[in-house]
Amino acid sequence: MAIDVYRGDFSAKELTHLLKRCLFGVKRADITSLTGRTLTYVVDYLLQDVPLPSPPINNYNDASSTDADVPAGAVWVNAPYGDGTVNSRRVASFKSWWTGQMLSQQVSLKEKMVLFWHNHFATQTATIGDSRYIYKHNNLLRTFAFGSFKELVKQVTIDPGMLRYLNGYVNTKSAPDENYARELQELFTMGKGPNSKYNEADVKAAAKLLTGYRLDAVAISSVFDATRHDTTDKQFSAFYNNKLIKGRTGVDGAKEVDDLMDMLFAQNELSLYICRRLYRFFVYYDITADVEQNVIVPLAEIFRNNNYQIKPVLKALFTSSHFFLTQNRSCNIKSPVDFTISLCREFEIAFPDQLDYVNLYYMWDYVRSQAQNLQQSIGDPPNVSGWPAYYQVPQFYELWINSDTLPKRNAFTDRFISTGYTRNNKKIVIDPLAYTAKFNKPEDPDQLINEVIAHLYTIDVSAEVKTFLKSILLSNQVTNNYWTEAWTNYKLSPNDNGRTTIVLTRLKEFYKYIMNLEEYQLS
Repeated sequence: MAIDVYRGDFSAKELTHLLKRCLFGVKRADITSLTGRTLTYVVDYLLQDVPLPSPPINNYNDASSTDADVPAGAVWVNAPYGDGTVNSRRVASFKSWWTGQMLSQQVSLKEKMVLFWHNHFATQTATIGDSRYIYKHNNLLRTFAFGSFKELVKQVTIDPGMLRYLNGYVNTKSAPDENYARELQELFTMGKGPNSKYNEADVKAAAKLLTGYRLDAVAISSVFDATRHDTTDKQFSAFYNNKLIKGRTGVDGAKEVDDLMDMLFAQNELSLYICRRLYRFFVYYDITADVEQNVIVPLAEIFRNNNYQIKPVLKALFTSSHFFLTQNRSCNIKSPVDFTISLCREFEIAFPDQLDYVNLYYMWDYVRSQAQNLQQSIGDPPNVSGWPAYYQVPQFYELWINSDTLPKRNAFTDRFISTGYTRNNKKIVIDPLAYTAKFNKPEDPDQLINEVIAHLYTIDVSAEVKTFLKSILLSNQVTNNYWTEAWTNYKLSPNDNGRTTIVLTRLKEFYKYIMNLEEYQLS
C-alpha cells in the first residue's frame, strides 16, 4: 500500500506549516525564499545534508578556575579530562553550544532530528559524566540524523556515552548487565506495543552478546575487550524466529553486535515502531486505526525497502496528503525548546558576535535555561524514556502546558518584548521596530495584523481578536490614520525620540498580546 501524495495547493499556509514542523521557528526571509517552490523541492531542500558544526569551545575560563589543557576560545572535545570543575564547565559549554546550533540553524531538518534522536536514545549528562563522551554522543546523532537507522543503532550500542549511561561498560561475562539490552528492545527498536513479543530470555541473551566493551578515557572511545566477552551461543525466542547467534572468540566477538542488528532489523515491528515515533513527533500524537493502516504501515514499508534509511521515510511523510490535512495543522503544543528557540529566530533577535564568544555562550545558555525552566532541559531528559510529553498516554504534549508552565511561558515572552536579558552591557531582546519593518506594508494596520498573524501563528484568529489588536495599534482611535501617520512619521525621522516612542509603545503592547494568546503555543 502506497501513502497518498499531497497534490493540493502549496501556498504560504502549507509552506509555513511544513517549515514550522521541520525547523525551530521560521524567519520571514526563509518563507520568502521558498515561496513559489514546489512541495518536493522544499522537502528535498530540508533534507539536504549539511556539514557538521564546529565543536564547542572554552568559554568558561575565569579568575576562579582555568582549563590547563585548553586555551580560552579553543576546542575542548579532544582534550584530557582535566578535573571535576573543568568537566562540569565543559558540560555547560556543550549545552550552550547545542542551543546555539538550534538558534543559528540553516533551513534544514537536521536540528529537529537531533532533538528527536536525543529523546529517542535518551541519555543524561549527569550520568554520563565525561563531557567529551557527551559531545561525542551528540555528534553521533548529528552524523546519522537522517541516514541509516541500522548503522545509528549499532553505533549508539557501542558509543562510550551510551555505554556509560546504561552500564554497558560494566557488562561482562562474569556479571552480565541487562540494562542496555532491555532498553535496546523496549525503547530503541521494538517498543512496548502488543506485537512486540520479545521476552526476558531475549533480554538476557542480548546482554550476554553485548559483553566485553569498556571505556578508554585517553582515546575517548569504547574498546572491545575479548577477555570480558561471553563466547557462548545466544538463543533467542520465537519472536525472533528462534534465532541462534553463535558465540565468537577473540576480536571476532565484536562481530556479534552485527549479528544482533541483523536479527533485530529482520522484524517488521521495528519499522512500524520507529515510524510511529516519527509520526508522533512531527504530525500528531493520536495514531488511530486509520492512521496506522494508511500512514504508518506504508511508511514502514518504505523504511524496510530503503534498507532502513531515514530520509526516504521523512520525504514520504512530509509530501503526504495526510501531513497537510486541516486537523493536522496547529494541533501540536510547542515543546519548551521549540517555544524559546522559535521566539528568538522568528523575531530575529541579535546575539553577540562569534568573536565575543564568552557573552555569546552566556546568551545561548540563558535561552537554554528558560527551556529548562519550562520543563525541558536539553542533555537531561528525566529518564531513559525521554520526556513524557512525547510518549505519555493520553496527554502527550498537552503535558507541556500546566498551571506552572503557562505563566512562565508568558513571563518569558513578556520579558523579551520589554527588557530582554542583559549581560556585560550586551542585550538580547526583541526589536519590534526592526521586525515590523520587514513586513510588506507596516503602515497599514489591517495588512500588518494579517501578515504578523500568518507568520507567528499557524492558525487564523477571530475577527474580534483582530479588532482588538487593531485597537492597540490605533491607540483606540477610530480610523487607520493614527497608526499610518505614526509609522510614517517614525520612518521619516527615526532619530526623533518622540515619534519612535509612540510607535514602539504601540508595538510592544501589540506583540505582547499576540504572544500571550493561546494560539502562540501551537505549531
